[in-house]
Amino acid sequence: MSVDIAVMGTPAQMGKVIVSSVIDQRAERQHKLGKKTAWERLDSLLDQESFEELDHLAKSPFLEEKFTTDGVITGFGTIHGRQVAVYAQDFTIKGGSLGKRHADKICKIMDMAAKIGCPIIGVIDSGGARIDEGVHALSGYGQIFTRNVKYSGIVPQVSIILGPCAGGATYSPALTDFIFTTTNTSNMFITGPQVVEQVLHQKVTKEELGGALVHAQKSGVAHFVANNEDECLEQVKKLLSYLPQNYLSEPSSYEIDHDSMNTNFANLDFTSLNPAEIVPQNFSQSYDIRNLICSIFDPESFFEIHEYFAPNIVVGFARLNGKIVGLVANQPQVKAGVIDIDASCKAARFINFCDAFSIPIISLVDVPGFLPGVEQEHNGIIRHGAKLIYAYAAATVPKITLIIRKAFGGAYVVMGSKELGTDFNFSWPNSQIAVLGAKGAIAILHRSELANALPENREALIQKLEADYEREFMNPVTAAENGYIDAIIEPIKTRYHLIRALEILKNKVEQTPKKKHGNIPL
Repeated sequence: MSVDIAVMGTPAQMGKVIVSSVIDQRAERQHKLGKKTAWERLDSLLDQESFEELDHLAKSPFLEEKFTTDGVITGFGTIHGRQVAVYAQDFTIKGGSLGKRHADKICKIMDMAAKIGCPIIGVIDSGGARIDEGVHALSGYGQIFTRNVKYSGIVPQVSIILGPCAGGATYSPALTDFIFTTTNTSNMFITGPQVVEQVLHQKVTKEELGGALVHAQKSGVAHFVANNEDECLEQVKKLLSYLPQNYLSEPSSYEIDHDSMNTNFANLDFTSLNPAEIVPQNFSQSYDIRNLICSIFDPESFFEIHEYFAPNIVVGFARLNGKIVGLVANQPQVKAGVIDIDASCKAARFINFCDAFSIPIISLVDVPGFLPGVEQEHNGIIRHGAKLIYAYAAATVPKITLIIRKAFGGAYVVMGSKELGTDFNFSWPNSQIAVLGAKGAIAILHRSELANALPENREALIQKLEADYEREFMNPVTAAENGYIDAIIEPIKTRYHLIRALEILKNKVEQTPKKKHGNIPL
């Protein structure tokens, strides 16, 4: 049977049709998995027609079958006009698996990003190391890891997990600054469900082992969880609006014309909320610290990081009078705001990032202490709590701390105290600063007196002793008299004092001893 060439087209045209058909089939398989293709992701992430691709014709030297791009798209583009370097693994080509040429492309774009000083964004959707390239693939991962470390603190590094990320491949995202995930499609694990079942005889699904919510809530590996890819990419864009291009540049800011607002700058409050009305007078009553944040900082500017992990401490970015700041705040709504192992690690890493990129740190303190218990002690609360101390003490950016209600024991010291080098330390008038709360303190200080008291007089005696202790030891006046607190401020003027402190510190330069590096307790 003959074929009419005039109808079918030239061999070159026929080849294009076949190639196009194959690409369409691969794209359809991605869509059935609830995923976009690599190119569709770049179209959604980057400004229209801003992408400049590099190494499009790259092919693996070790495979008989050659694939253009070798399974990863690399290049530069812009997001809201700001330049970024991107690489997006293409799951439709060899499952996005990483080989030597694939890794070379990623390393090349990372090196260029560091030279020109722009963020690096990696879109991960890969089956892992390419088995048929053996040690060459493993070497490729090692070269990427080295660059993750080398450029840490030089340019922001962001990982977007939109498919599988298994084995050694997980360590590259783990070395970056922020990890984004989506429910049902993002998976990260060192060993997959099959290996777990073979070795430990435990049956577990991919989602249960390393899904987005697992890493957002339990392991703390993921910083963000989105319901779908579009939502995820919008989160990435929003994060970038708070970050500088590199460690030598400043985050974007805007000026607020206070005169045109026809209001007293000292009492400026965009939300018409008095912070004191948000915080209950009863110190044992909880409240959501995020409501207080919204009443102090620029409206709708708070962007929370690590929302689902260690929720007893809140971290994130906000704008204060148009300037970007990093926030660390105890959350009385969860575990009364105590500091535990996970909270220590979460806050310490965020502080390290802010310090690396010259973002001022503001701490809002309402903390009853460290979480007590055998589990915390045995799992290393001393070692992990020391990370938070180290992060605060080592940070040289402007640091401002406000004590809202209470700061007890070692938690007072850890949460950005004057002793850790904080520049401005403020307190509200009714705050309590002490080694212990009144109940615990009098139980120790007046043990004999309480033991000898008549049963009918004991309760009245306890109330009197607690009141005396609170009046003498648990107010901020003593701390202010001795320079541990710089000023006791009225809640309604909180925003004003924070803005003034930030303005005073804008040219801060802190000299540190010359050394190679410290040894943080990891």
